[in-house]
Parts: sequence; structure tokens; C-alpha cells
Amino acid sequence: MTKDSRENRIPPGQQLVAPGKWPVIGERLPAETNTPWSLKIIGEVDKSITLSLEELRSLPQTKRTMDIHCVTRWSMLDTTFSGVLLKDLLSETGVKPSARFVSFLARSKRKHAASLALETAINLKTLIATEVNGEPIGITHGGPIRNIVESRYFYKSVKWLEKIELLNEDRLGFWEAESGYHNQADPWAEQRYMAPTIDRRTALKLIETKDFSDQDLRSIDASQRNLAGLNANGASLRDANFSGTTLAGADFTNANLSNAHFHNANLCNAVFVDADLEGADFSGADLRGANFTGTSLIGASFFSDKLGVAVGAIFDKTTQLPPAAIEPLFPEQLHYVNKAMG
Repeated sequence: MTKDSRENRIPPGQQLVAPGKWPVIGERLPAETNTPWSLKIIGEVDKSITLSLEELRSLPQTKRTMDIHCVTRWSMLDTTFSGVLLKDLLSETGVKPSARFVSFLARSKRKHAASLALETAINLKTLIATEVNGEPIGITHGGPIRNIVESRYFYKSVKWLEKIELLNEDRLGFWEAESGYHNQADPWAEQRYMAPTIDRRTALKLIETKDFSDQDLRSIDASQRNLAGLNANGASLRDANFSGTTLAGADFTNANLSNAHFHNANLCNAVFVDADLEGADFSGADLRGANFTGTSLIGASFFSDKLGVAVGAIFDKTTQLPPAAIEPLFPEQLHYVNKAMG
């Protein structure tokens, strides 16, 4: 496959993972593993059923090769899943005319779930998968059962699936309800987040105080401002826009900055200890003296060449970017960081 053909399959804002790597996102283990696994299909069906793992595997299997796109900006091409099509499973239960949505529920400590319009789920050939690339799906990647939805961000593909419920009204899943992720999740339209959590007037008042600590400020626009010394300890700042902002000495300890925008920001001596920086953009940012100890940087960018213009972050010997933090970076990002840091 040529480079051009690969790039045509990568949605906006995404990067390819290194060959053979599948980043582990979110919880690593289900709520418990001692109970034998089964899959229940309930709700607006003619007949509720419960299938053991062995019974699910004994049904006619479908193999599908597809591309995966995670909302934290990584993509993995040509991944082959095997399992039972949702459409085929529902032929075993029958579907009531009142069924309009389908919810996938996980055996998860945080009770993860995701929903889709039933027609959409069928049309996208949603797969109830037990294998990936010819092997059982590993538990850290959602095995033994995971629903796989092509052409949607991967949070619609629920780990540790144990229940499918047909609904007459939609019910937001965990990431949509708790984190503001977009309910449609189309990667080609970059449907990552829904509306911001606060209005512009409230945002401006908070910006004046320079205190975001413990606030939920998803998608806040704080670009092109002087926020030196900002206190954002423990804040939820997914998709926040800090492009071009002065943030020297800012404290982002334990903050959630997934998909945040720091393009061309001044982050000298900023503290990101134990922060979630998955998918964050640091291209062109001044990171001298910044501390990234304990951060999660899967999908993060420190270098960009959009429109043929190369823009890279600035490092020096005072930047604290431990090897463990940068190890999950994608190859071109890791190469740039290692070269820039000498």
C-alpha cells in the first residue's frame, strides 16, 4: 500500500500507530473476571436470550477487515475482527417495531456503555467480535467479547461486552454522558465532542480569575490570552483551546487535557504531572522547563507539517519529559522529540 493510499484512509487530525502496536485506552480490566462470560440480549426484542461465550462462538462467524480510529487521534489500519454480526444475532431474538436504538453495555467498573441508532448499527455491519487478527481478543483490549463499529470513533466499540439492549429512546453512553463525547462519533466529520459545558460569559469570568482548579470546562476557548500562572489542578479540560496563550508556570497537575490545543502556546515551566494529555497538540509550543512526569501522551503531537509548513515544539535540557512518557508517541512524533531534546 502506498503512502498516498494510506493517507486517504486517515480521517482529519489522526495519526497512524506504529506497526504491531495497539494503544490501550481507558480501563485496563473489567469489573471482575471470575464469573463465566455470557452475552444477554434484552429490551425491545420478541425473545430475550443469554448466550455463553462458547454458544456465541458456535454461531456462524463473519470476518471483517477494517480501520480503527480512536478519538485520542490514533488510527490503526487493516485490522481483522471475527465474530457474529449484530444483524444475525437479532434474527435469533426478533425485533419489536418499537426498537429504534441499541445500547452496548460492558462489565466495567465505570459501567461503560455506548448507543447507536439501530438502523445505523445494522447498516455499519456492527460485529460482536471475539477474535482479532486470528487470535482471541486480549482482555486489555476488551476481550473476550467486544462490539466493533466501523466508521465511528472507537468509543462506540465497547470493551468487555456483556449485554445488548434494544431501546425505544436513546440513552447516552458513558463517554457521551460523562465526558461530552459526540453521540454520532463520525471521525471524518471530526465529531469528537458535543457543545462546551459553559457559556462564553461564564468562561470569560473564569479566565479573569486564572483559576480553573477542579472545574469541568470542556471545549473552553482560552486562546490568545495571558494566563501565566494559571491554576488548573484537577480540571477537566478536554478539547480546550489554549492556542497562542501564555501559560508560563501554569499548573495542570492531574488535569484531563485530552485533545487540548496548545499550538504556539508559551508553556515555559508549566506543570503537567500525572495529567491526561492523550491527543493533545503541542506543535510550536515553548516547553522549556515544562514537567511531563507521569503523563499519558498517546496520540499527542509535538510536531506538525500541515499545509507543508513544519512547526515543532521547543525543548531544552530543563524540559522534564521522561522516556516512559514519550514511549507511546507515534513514530514521527517520537523521532522529532528525541531529536529536539538532543
